[in-house]
Amino acid sequence: MRNLTRRRAFRIIAAAAGLPLLAAGVRATVPGGRFFGWQGEVLGAASELTLWHWDEALARRAILKVRHEIERYERIFSLYRDDSEIARLNRDGVLARPSPELIAVIDESQKLSTLSHGAFDISVQPLWRIYEAHFWSRHEVAPDIAARAADVAHTLVDYRRIQPGAARIDLAPGLAITLNGIAQGFITDRVADLLRNEGFAQAMVDLGEFRALGRHPDNGPWRAALRDGRTIELSGNALAVSGGFGTAFEPSGRFHHIFDPSTGASANMLREVAVMAPRAMIADALATAICVMGEERGIELLAHYPGARALVTRAS
Repeated sequence: MRNLTRRRAFRIIAAAAGLPLLAAGVRATVPGGRFFGWQGEVLGAASELTLWHWDEALARRAILKVRHEIERYERIFSLYRDDSEIARLNRDGVLARPSPELIAVIDESQKLSTLSHGAFDISVQPLWRIYEAHFWSRHEVAPDIAARAADVAHTLVDYRRIQPGAARIDLAPGLAITLNGIAQGFITDRVADLLRNEGFAQAMVDLGEFRALGRHPDNGPWRAALRDGRTIELSGNALAVSGGFGTAFEPSGRFHHIFDPSTGASANMLREVAVMAPRAMIADALATAICVMGEERGIELLAHYPGARALVTRAS
C-alpha cells in the first residue's frame, strides 16, 4: 500500500488572493513574473513544485532537471522498487559501494538516534512488515499483535547494529531499515538547492516535506495550513508534520506507522507534531522523533538544533 493514499497533514496556501496552487504546466501571472507548477510522486507520496520566474524556458528546464534528480533518488531510497539501494540492502543485509547520498542520510539518522536516545530509529522496518501483514493482509485485529510487535522491537530494532561505511553498509541479521522519516526531507533540500542554483529565488518545494525559497512574490511569507486550520508562515525555511493520521493500519487510528522503537507499539502521546527548521531533512526527522519522545523530551532534543521549533497537538 503506497503513501499516495495517505491524508495530507497540511497544504500550502497562496499568500496573495486569487493565486491558486498550480497543476503541472499551469501558469499564473503576477507583476514581474509567472508561477510554474509541477505535480508528481516522490517515495510514494504526492508531491509538487511551485516556481516563480519570468523565464518560461528556464522554468521548464529546471523542472526537467528536478524530475531527473527525483528519479535518481528513487533508485537510492525507494522501498517500492526492488532495484533501489535500500531495497537491496534490506534484502541482502549488505550493500557494497553505496551512494554518497545514502551514506549521508544514514549518518544523519544515526546522529539523531543517539541524541534522541533511540526514539528515532531507522531500523523499525521489521515493525512495519508485521503490522502491514497483520492488518492489511488479514483485515482483523488479533490480540497477539502487541506481543508480537514487542518481540520484534526487542530482537530486530536497534540502530546501533547498522554499520555504515563508504565502501559498504552492513546490517545485523534480520535487520531492515526505512528512511521514510528523513529521506523525503533530504530530497526536498536537494531539490530546493538545485532550484536556487538554477536561479530561482522564490519557490515552494513540496516533496513530502516543505521547503520555501525566499518569500512569496507578493513579498509576504508562504503560508501552510495545518489540518486544524492553523497556519504557519515560511520564508526560506522548512516545515515537516508527523502524526499517526499519516498512515493508519485500521479505522480507529490507534495502530499507525510511527512506532516507538523501544516497545514496538504505535506512538500515541501526541496527535501531531509540526517542526519548522532551516533544512527539511532536520524538520522531517525531528517531527518523527518528537512524536515518539513526547513533549518534554522533545524540548531537550530541539535544543541540539538551532533554529528549529515545534508546534505539538496533544492527544485528547
